[in-house]
Amino acid sequence: MGVLWFGAVVTGLSLVARYDNTPGPAADAPNVWPAPSRVTLDPERPTLVMLAHPRCACTRASVTELAEVMARAGHRPKAYVVFIKPGGVAAQWEQTDLWKSAAAIPGVTVLRDDGGDEVRRFGASTSGQTLVYASDGRLLFSGGATGARGHAGNNHGRAALLAILNGEQPDRTSTPVFGCSLFGTHDELAAAVTAVADGSQPK
Repeated sequence: MGVLWFGAVVTGLSLVARYDNTPGPAADAPNVWPAPSRVTLDPERPTLVMLAHPRCACTRASVTELAEVMARAGHRPKAYVVFIKPGGVAAQWEQTDLWKSAAAIPGVTVLRDDGGDEVRRFGASTSGQTLVYASDGRLLFSGGATGARGHAGNNHGRAALLAILNGEQPDRTSTPVFGCSLFGTHDELAAAVTAVADGSQPK
């Protein structure tokens, strides 16, 4: 029985680790700022855009990392968190704790993306996708701000963002993105919430 129990524990931990460390699809981000976007490119400093799902538990870590980046950046960017709002949902559906946390970060503007138009313009698929564009509209960074699903802490994405915003050369300009699908169903998001809360593997 002890051997069986140990084997079950090892298998469970392996599945959790695999889930935590499996990124979502990376963005097919435009190399130049998309002109139709209603998000405004700042002509004098970098513009950072995080595309997020307001009900993705994994994205809490991404918002935490964004707060860290904004606090430590030598040259604070114009920063947006754009929350998708699918069609057919209730009024204020997007007004979650995650929305409020993002809105509380100094220097960050929170926007609602009805129907996912902005998400599509920026080619994003995964919640937490972060993009940085230069003042002339060139793409400087595309990736995630966390090193695993739902886990904040030192990681390559945060380091790259800080390097760019401190006027340094980053060691990479793209990183994996760990989060829920921006177009995920209710059941998929509920499974992710459960997985982040108790360390289980979503079905």
